Amino acid sequence: MITRFELKNIALVDYAEIDFTRGVNILSGETGSGKSVILDSINFVLGAKADKTMIRYGTDECFASVTFELEKNHPVHEILKDLGIDEDVLIIARKYSLDGKGVIKANGLSLTVNMLKKITSRLVDVHGQSEHFSLLKEEEQLAVIDNYDALTVSSVKEQVLPLLSELVGVCAEIRKLGGNESERAIRSDILKFQINEIESANLSENEEEELLKRSAFIKNAEKIVAGLNAAYRCLSEENAALDGVNNAESNISPVTSFDDEIEKLYSRLDSAAIELSDISDSIKEKLDNFDFDENEAEKVEERLDLIKKLKKKYGKTIAEVLKYKDDAVEEYDRISRFDELGKELTEKKDALRSKIHKLFVKLHDTRVKAANEFSKNIMSELKELGMPKAYFSVKFSDIPSAEDMNECPTADGLDAVEFMFSANLGEPEKPLAKIVSGGEISRFMLAVRTQTAKAQSIPTFIFDEIDSGISGEIANVVAKKFAKIALDKQILAITHLPQIACMADNSLLIKKIEENGKTKTVVINLPEKERIREITRLVGGSMESKAAVEHAAEMIRRAEEYKKSL
Repeated sequence: MITRFELKNIALVDYAEIDFTRGVNILSGETGSGKSVILDSINFVLGAKADKTMIRYGTDECFASVTFELEKNHPVHEILKDLGIDEDVLIIARKYSLDGKGVIKANGLSLTVNMLKKITSRLVDVHGQSEHFSLLKEEEQLAVIDNYDALTVSSVKEQVLPLLSELVGVCAEIRKLGGNESERAIRSDILKFQINEIESANLSENEEEELLKRSAFIKNAEKIVAGLNAAYRCLSEENAALDGVNNAESNISPVTSFDDEIEKLYSRLDSAAIELSDISDSIKEKLDNFDFDENEAEKVEERLDLIKKLKKKYGKTIAEVLKYKDDAVEEYDRISRFDELGKELTEKKDALRSKIHKLFVKLHDTRVKAANEFSKNIMSELKELGMPKAYFSVKFSDIPSAEDMNECPTADGLDAVEFMFSANLGEPEKPLAKIVSGGEISRFMLAVRTQTAKAQSIPTFIFDEIDSGISGEIANVVAKKFAKIALDKQILAITHLPQIACMADNSLLIKKIEENGKTKTVVINLPEKERIREITRLVGGSMESKAAVEHAAEMIRRAEEYKKSL
């Protein structure tokens, strides 16, 4: 539920903090005092479109924040956890400036408008504002019918769930075998082509590395030959390295007998001469045998291109390409043996789908029965709310046959529903989403909420224009329905009717005042005495009239007694 609302620099509001409580929170005030500003501000922080005109004159930006106290098991926690929020208190804050820039935060984390709406639509229904009007959504309408007869619907769904789980497994096994006949034929051709393409390449795992080395050798052939020739010349030409070593050896030979160290130097020169001669011969042999042609170069590059093509299609390495081929061979074998392996699975799948479809028909019949009862109760509620000619029904789409059913449906079944409504005799029914917001839709939603409040997970309902066109006894009915709904939900409502205002658990007065030469709107939590004053004003009396004050006090007393009786 909403525990606190804060706004700053919105329309005539300089700054205001509003504390909301459980039960019925009533906002009242003179016409033009700014009641609509409060609701617009709430809608703004819940995700409604921002507008520069809402920024208070003389300021650069507006701000609003709302604090939610969340139940531990509320579905919104799943969304919040994905955002990294795991708390029982949620504070959403939104700023908007004259330059059109805005900031949205949830417990300090930045949000987009879409993310904001996703969260707040599960926490608040603002009747008359489609952004937070959950029952305009068909999936929510189906949930209302299911919750209306939750015991029976759950019983059917519990029978479906194990069958669906088994069907998912069977479908997965069939997909491993290639799917239906057409899919298998297509997949078989693809696999056959892929297998042949890889096998015909006759790859080996180390081949690419060897080809890359050979390619580099061929591309640098001239540089290699030039280098070898230069090295050979350095070793073998007249007066080159080999001659120098031989000459050194000849010069040192006569004196080796005079010193052991000289003898060792001679031996090293002799070894060097042998090694240099061998190196020179090896270079000469390499040069004499140096041989490649353009055809080899082309073949190497073609082979590398083929490997590159196969890697692009089947794996990052040759090993992965060969693994892909082995897997393809295994899959091709399974598909080829489908008649042997798949017949039993297909028969099992068809049998499961038939059982599931029968249960979905049973679920449909259960929903139709619940919807008919729900519709009658809604029209009875509407009659009490001063709409005796209103008509409401639940329209079901035709459910598909077992053959046309999705391959693996969900436990929600095959139904699609739409709430249809007509406010007046002779007017055709229209989808609920087509109804213009206002007093009629607010009263309709009040009727729905009276029937479904306990089953709905949304904790806060905001009613605007709920008292449009009603008075007297109907106003008393509305007030009592508020009290019943508020046993399980929080209500925020704007009203000018004393019958509704006196049912408040928390009374808030919206008032326009002048201060320092400026007009501004303030919000006041009314204590008991001031609450009597406001009810007196709403009944058209004044505090100078003892009878009017006593009448207001009596209305509050009766309202409190009614709430205690629930």
